[in-house]
Amino acid sequence: MTSPSPAKRFNWKNLRVRVLSATVLVPTVVSAVWFGGVWFLALVAVCAALLAREWGMMSAPRAPRGVALAIGVAVLVAVVAAFRGHYYLTWPLLAAGAILAALIARGAVERRADAAYGVIYIAPACIALVWLRVLDAGLSWTLLLFAVTWFADIFAYVTGSILKGPKLWPKFSPNKTWSGFFGGLVAAAIAAVGIDALSGLLPALPDMNLTWPVAAFIGFLGGLSTMMGDLWESILKRRFGVKDSGDLIPGHGGLLDRVDGLMFAAIVIAGVRLIYLYGWAH
Repeated sequence: MTSPSPAKRFNWKNLRVRVLSATVLVPTVVSAVWFGGVWFLALVAVCAALLAREWGMMSAPRAPRGVALAIGVAVLVAVVAAFRGHYYLTWPLLAAGAILAALIARGAVERRADAAYGVIYIAPACIALVWLRVLDAGLSWTLLLFAVTWFADIFAYVTGSILKGPKLWPKFSPNKTWSGFFGGLVAAAIAAVGIDALSGLLPALPDMNLTWPVAAFIGFLGGLSTMMGDLWESILKRRFGVKDSGDLIPGHGGLLDRVDGLMFAAIVIAGVRLIYLYGWAH
């Protein structure tokens, strides 16, 4: 177990590194989302493999490669099934992959359940991303998802670092504040309204046909789930006694440190999209 580190002052240098990293990552992600198809599948597959690697390193430091390979293969098989539209196979494959990963990880982790959970943790978000993109107006909905999570994360960091104030959950994440929490939620709602407005103005974007209060509420839900995902990863890192999931991205740590909120938000936004798909919101 690692002990909580003291709260930090606003680090402008770290913010600059984050911005520089974003200038590389954001165009790559937006391009893959925009073109969709195999390009977006490739992005999700690469991310799934990297996430599996980081989970193996965190949960099974004695044998990270074998555990990462088992998790990665299980996730990728389920994601490809979802991309091909075989949803009746996707979830059984995910369950089988989790069980297989646990069996393969025998003796390599403190608990074999950690390997199984790696599949359950990573795969649903990847499946939700693929499913969201292939639907009608999928481009707009996927861009909304990324915009909401990015705005929530960025403005939670900036607002919390500048305004400070009471801590959100000092036991697990000593640097997060209530001011950052609410700043991130407001920014997420604004981002969703902005994407919805653009979808009605730009011919290249499918119209989402949302009213601005509904878009704001979807953004709020996405922002809230982003915060929850971030806090949940903080709990997981404390459980495994690590500060970061990796060192892949300068200024951010590992990929899991960057997409922890996105993983939760993807499932929530996909759930909202499912409601609209079947007309339950009308």
